[in-house]
Amino acid sequence: MIITIDTGGTKTLLAGFSKDGKLLKSFEFQTPKSQQKYLEIIEKVIKKEFSEQLKAGEVQAISCAEPGIIENGVILWAKNLRWQNFDIKTELSKIFPNIKILVENDANLAGLFESKKFKNKAQNILYVTLSTGIGSGIITDGKINQGLKNSEIGRIPIEFDGRVREWEEFASARAIFNVYGKYASEISKPRQWQNIADRISRGFLVIIPIIQPELIIVGGSLGENFKKFDLFLEQIVRENLPEGISCPEIVQAKKPREAVIYGCFEFAKEALNF
Repeated sequence: MIITIDTGGTKTLLAGFSKDGKLLKSFEFQTPKSQQKYLEIIEKVIKKEFSEQLKAGEVQAISCAEPGIIENGVILWAKNLRWQNFDIKTELSKIFPNIKILVENDANLAGLFESKKFKNKAQNILYVTLSTGIGSGIITDGKINQGLKNSEIGRIPIEFDGRVREWEEFASARAIFNVYGKYASEISKPRQWQNIADRISRGFLVIIPIIQPELIIVGGSLGENFKKFDLFLEQIVRENLPEGISCPEIVQAKKPREAVIYGCFEFAKEALNF
């Protein structure tokens, strides 16, 4: 069994997978800002819900998807949670000493999973999650691009409405809620979705000429509503890219909300060689 943890800026999803990739059960809780409280909840849920598997030695790994910059199992910086230098791998190893602990950036893992669904379409893929913040996973030849794995795409400084700010401050799902007072699923007016597409396009127009991906996959809570703004987004991007820079295909994630948790499983599967 593989236990997977998707830590978001708002909620955390914890799930158990069978060796063949079947989702057995899952649990969700609000992500606390306190690192200690976070660890306590994870310990409590795993020891309660997977007690039989733990006793039988059936849990082969705990695969963690965390926001922000990750190095050697340490969360160096996670903006939305205000976590710095959080050595989650070491802390979880203390709680579960006989289980392999894996830690990677959440968007990287979502990109890893989603890229497998589009493996015949492109070799250089950019996965973008539009949720509480904006994250990215750059997948090259089916693997997380190690040279770009710490890219913080949502924190690109961009001029918008007369001032320079981070992309996620005006284009994330949280930012959209702050503008309209509604969740994306509640927004129906085309004019509002055109404005949202414009906000999202600002980051794409910066990153596409640099990375030049063949395919962009959009996930997260805004990605769930992709069909409401996809045509607006593609038109804006095509009209504003510099001459000579090709517009990649932009598609909806196969699992906009669940890509990370499935990516955790894929990551563990590769680490365990099965």
